[in-house]
Amino acid sequence: MIRKLFAGLLTVLVLTGAAWAEVPATGTAAPGFSLPDQNGAPRRLAEWRGRWVVLYFYPRDDTPGCTTEACSFRDDISLITALGAQVVGISVDDTASHKTFAEKHRLPFPLLSDATAEVAKQYGALSDWLVMKVAKRYTFIVDPAGRIAKVYLAVDPSRHSQEIVADLKLLQERQAAK
Repeated sequence: MIRKLFAGLLTVLVLTGAAWAEVPATGTAAPGFSLPDQNGAPRRLAEWRGRWVVLYFYPRDDTPGCTTEACSFRDDISLITALGAQVVGISVDDTASHKTFAEKHRLPFPLLSDATAEVAKQYGALSDWLVMKVAKRYTFIVDPAGRIAKVYLAVDPSRHSQEIVADLKLLQERQAAK
């Protein structure tokens, strides 16, 4: 009985791609996209070419971990922008949800709606459970040339923005030393 249940669950996971989508490797080109922000304006990764981009995927607006992470980025935004970086949040929530979330927490960066979940899928950041799709809590630092500079697959929302600040400094020091 347990063996059949396990086999059925494994089949569902394989068919939905819930756990095995490939994450872009460090040094490869970041997958491009065009998604609406919380105000409905189309935003493209290419518009930030020449800057560092902190591209963070998160499961749902206004949930405890997602709120902690977003507010930490908000609180550290001056440190991040001083390093020449742009923070961009992406989830599968719609633009209306993003707008409410951004206004409620005074988030000074774009939240992009990946309603079809295609971008999350391109980044290997999609959990697809047939009846529900959510973005995984993954973050990518994209360098000014549009390449993946760092990947975070295990994120602690309460300290992630500080980790990003420290890693941006290191990445920029390495780039300057080349």
